[in-house]
Amino acid sequence: MSKFYKLLALSLALCLVLGLFAGCDKEQEDENTWVDYVEQLKLDMSSATAKTEAIVKNFVDGDTVHFYVTDSFFTGGILKARFLAINTPESTGKVEEWGKAASNFTKETLSQATSIILESDTDDGLWNADSTGSRYLVWIWYKTAEDEEYRNLNVEILQNGLALASATGSTRYGEIAQAALYQAEDFKLKIYSGEDDPDFYYGEAHEVTLKELRLNVADYEGSKVAFTGVITCNYNNGVYVEALDEETGLYFGMYVYYGYSMSGKAIEILSVGNEVRIVGTVSSYYGSWQVSGLSYNARDLTDANSIRLISEGNSGAYAEVDGTTYRGTVDLENRDEVVTISYAEAILGTTVQMSNLLVTGVYTTDDEESSSYGAMTLTCKAEDGSIISVRTVVLTDANGDLITEDAYMGKTITVKGVADYYEYDGNGTYQIKVLSANGITVHE
Repeated sequence: MSKFYKLLALSLALCLVLGLFAGCDKEQEDENTWVDYVEQLKLDMSSATAKTEAIVKNFVDGDTVHFYVTDSFFTGGILKARFLAINTPESTGKVEEWGKAASNFTKETLSQATSIILESDTDDGLWNADSTGSRYLVWIWYKTAEDEEYRNLNVEILQNGLALASATGSTRYGEIAQAALYQAEDFKLKIYSGEDDPDFYYGEAHEVTLKELRLNVADYEGSKVAFTGVITCNYNNGVYVEALDEETGLYFGMYVYYGYSMSGKAIEILSVGNEVRIVGTVSSYYGSWQVSGLSYNARDLTDANSIRLISEGNSGAYAEVDGTTYRGTVDLENRDEVVTISYAEAILGTTVQMSNLLVTGVYTTDDEESSSYGAMTLTCKAEDGSIISVRTVVLTDANGDLITEDAYMGKTITVKGVADYYEYDGNGTYQIKVLSANGITVHE
């Protein structure tokens, strides 16, 4: 073989090898190329599925939002939506890793939307309820500018690695939803990253919401829990903490006893108006539940067992409630089932206001050896005839003089206090606890 042909053969072989490597590089590049599956999915307004325009009423968590809708099918024009094909980690019960991230993603995305369309999954034009019977399974479409196309939020949440699959393959957009999920797994995003969630505390405490703790408090007796809420009142070397549950619109609360173990910066953190992460142990005290055993680590801000300041400048809700509501019951979803409990029990530990109460009787603690000497229990009649019990601490006026029953007996008053439960000799009663003289306004 001549030198020319040898060089030609060598060149051809080199080209072949380079071509193979180039092909491998191209194949590897294709495998690592990010695909925006959400962009590929289009909303078909002409399909037979049920559809309605929507405006966010309130956010609940990553896969649950309440909307105002135009469809007259929904009572009060409110659709409680459960997102189809996905299951985001919990952020409203036992808080799970990436739950807050998923919730924040949904909130931030829909807060920027200029238009939202909700769509059912079937071609019969009907809305399908989930297992609770109160929420409806929907696809969420949104856009952030009028000249944009709608994007599907369900698939986008999967695509960002913020949800697990939930009957994904059997849904209307199952194929592309699964592709988005598999891509998130391949790219090891969020839930699938194997990394710690920066918004989750990894410690021995059960991460819970105040709703979860209040409705299932006996389950946590003797256990360490962690929750977030706003400090509303000081009382007896402790504080009341409450937080709004977006799904029900109710506040849930708990008394937190810090005793004599807190000082300095820790006491500053536990000031009224601060939103705080509380970590402590659940216990029962004279028929009421409390959290105690708090600690503060000023040197290690990552200590999962330490209380932490989240924000300042907040205030108690002092939600207005009437006698009928207070003495009634409320249906609440609790751990995937609906339970009926006393309204007064549900709101224990939260700040409330009740107006136009007629004081029909007053009992004053007259034991001079008691620290409650001079404290009063007011028996009141609400406008609907309900009997409401109001318990005060020892009240003094601007001059420091003791306020006695004459100030209230036979008067009509408005009270601002904390929903409370008092048990003595096996008998208990729900009451409103007033912690300062400013908590009672007398109407002339």
